[in-house]
Amino acid sequence: MKRQYISVDVLPAWAKLNDVAFRGVQVKQQLVHQGMDKGSAVVAERELQTRDDSLLMIIPKEMILSLDAVVEYGKSDKHLREVLEAMGTFGRTARGAILIFLLMQITNACPDIPERIGISRPWTEYIKFLPSKIPLPTLWGDMEQDMLTGTSLAIALHEKLNSLMSEYEMLKQGTVNIPWCKKYWWDEDTGLLLFDDWKLVDAMYRSRALDLPRTGHAMVPCIDMANHASGDETIALYETDDTGDGILLLRDGKTLHKDDEVTITYGDDKGACEMVFSYGFIESAMQTAKEMFLDLDIPDDDPLKRAKNAIAGAPPGFRVFDSGESVDWEGPFVWLICVNEEDGLQFGILQSTDGERELEATWKGDKLSDSFQLRDMIRQDSRWDIFKLRVIVTLQGRVESQMASINASEEVIQTVQQQAGIDHVACDMALKLRQLEWDLLSKAYLKFEVQKNELLESETVRDYLACSNTEESTRLLEEDFS
Repeated sequence: MKRQYISVDVLPAWAKLNDVAFRGVQVKQQLVHQGMDKGSAVVAERELQTRDDSLLMIIPKEMILSLDAVVEYGKSDKHLREVLEAMGTFGRTARGAILIFLLMQITNACPDIPERIGISRPWTEYIKFLPSKIPLPTLWGDMEQDMLTGTSLAIALHEKLNSLMSEYEMLKQGTVNIPWCKKYWWDEDTGLLLFDDWKLVDAMYRSRALDLPRTGHAMVPCIDMANHASGDETIALYETDDTGDGILLLRDGKTLHKDDEVTITYGDDKGACEMVFSYGFIESAMQTAKEMFLDLDIPDDDPLKRAKNAIAGAPPGFRVFDSGESVDWEGPFVWLICVNEEDGLQFGILQSTDGERELEATWKGDKLSDSFQLRDMIRQDSRWDIFKLRVIVTLQGRVESQMASINASEEVIQTVQQQAGIDHVACDMALKLRQLEWDLLSKAYLKFEVQKNELLESETVRDYLACSNTEESTRLLEEDFS
């Protein structure tokens, strides 16, 4: 659907009309850089100090877009209510309700729709201030997405696009029989709604939503114009006051001069992959990927695969993260991969008093609820070093395969970089992500190598490998002494 845009120069008028208060700050359009619309920024209009000027913005609670707000809007807006109800459970979640609301505002303002759909609200105008281009990978072209090949984001992006397509199809199936939806969204001749529109409202939400204290996930107009900076570079904090209004506060000890930018943090601990995925940038000062999630799968030839997946209770993978001087990992799922029936893992079927059948897992006779509990139970086993070695070898192998994926994609990357029309901002972002993730993977590989060699010196492991004629012992010895 066609969107309309308004310059942020007009934002003060919108703010005054809707009782949004700016105190010593204003929103300014940032300069276009390398053809990229960098959106807006909050800047100081004059010198500001915490002692005298701590309150920078006040956003009335009526302007905060949350699940409760959308539900309230639906009571007086027949068109919005019809879509919310048609989407069932999805329309009763914060994200689902807000995405539907944003889509309704775009529909309401679309110049190609001759009749008024829904009720015009302050948000109908506000989204016209949002950038014409949002740099999230879900909105990148095929060439730019190819630049992510080999990174952890490539898998996450593929899954996200599939999820968005499922939601889009669910939206169509749920609303196609609503007369105005059929006419203006889905009809072959008069329908205007595209998958790109659904990706757009998702990008609006993900890149601008805040976890607002006492409110939850919400979009807060004007505060969401503030850009991200981490650590000491974070200038302001967002909060909810006692009346429910959203407020922007200058951090203690901060002083601003005229035209200095007011920044907030989107999360100092977020890794490079998440920053690109959710916000469409990597801070220039970021020197580490911070963390990566690598997927794992139980081998198909494991006879307990289905049962293990059923009781896992954890994501199928592990997180590698930078811990300062070194790297570390966490992920209980891997312990399920590395123990089997002969080690003491057993599964059975229990029948409850009401006739229901359920899967029961045990470790050497003790009930096991999920993979989180398994590690602690294994730790007490006399063969702990053996099980830990299996885990380290599995993790190192997965890290090695990810590094191989990055290496194997180098030719693709070089080819894409030479294509005409490539978005160089997205390209540079992808290249930086690749380098940061490679560096983290390299450190993790070396760390696992050290741990593996230490475990191979364990008396328990040596006795096990010496007495065992298994494929595992042969493989471990070959890896150690090749």
